[in-house]
Amino acid sequence: MAVTLPLNVTLFNSPFWDNLALLIGMILLFLILVWIVFVLGMVVLVVLSIKRKHLYFPILLRPVLAFTEGAVATGCQILGVDSGQLMEFLIRIDNDVNTTAFAAVPVENRVVFFPHCLRSAKCPARLTPDGLKCIACGRCGLGSVVPPLEEAGYQTFIIPGSTFVKRMVRKYRPQAMIGVGCIVEVKEGLELGKRIHMITLGVVTKTDGCVETTMDWDELLEVASIGLPEPIVRRETERKE
Repeated sequence: MAVTLPLNVTLFNSPFWDNLALLIGMILLFLILVWIVFVLGMVVLVVLSIKRKHLYFPILLRPVLAFTEGAVATGCQILGVDSGQLMEFLIRIDNDVNTTAFAAVPVENRVVFFPHCLRSAKCPARLTPDGLKCIACGRCGLGSVVPPLEEAGYQTFIIPGSTFVKRMVRKYRPQAMIGVGCIVEVKEGLELGKRIHMITLGVVTKTDGCVETTMDWDELLEVASIGLPEPIVRRETERKE
């Protein structure tokens, strides 16, 4: 007595499906190999850019790294690049990509956000709804850059936390901002700028920590001067007792 197999069993026993499965497997294997080669190429570009302090193909690197950051980070660590160096590199790429758009924004539509840890431990400034208001007491470097920034047209905010950034952006509606902070804070600020469609540049402090951190004030003013007819210059401050 003949046994009739179900239609679906007979169908999938066809050589067609064996050939199709083999083809799919070969395509997937090819795509995986292409992906590995692509990631290795990205790792080489990133490592060369970091070691030689020159950005190679930044317009290509940034969007691609958004999808391959994890794999590239692993490859960079194998080649001796730590996570801090990689994050600093990503910040440099974002700054490079955003510089032209930032230069086109009128200075009166720009803001600078400083972390409160840059101030002196003996800072006499008081907290207001818009953050700390610098009185240029001379106890820290903020007094040498905040007044000239504001005279150039910038709005400046010395803030105790990232929630202030969102609040001030909603309140004043700037078109571009400069975020100052440690590597992690600046990276988060750049990501926030992308989410809210804000042109953002980042300046990393020289030291980390929550009290009396330091930074390169001239580097900040160089970034703030992008697109301006005259560079913004630091002001000498006298200590006020």
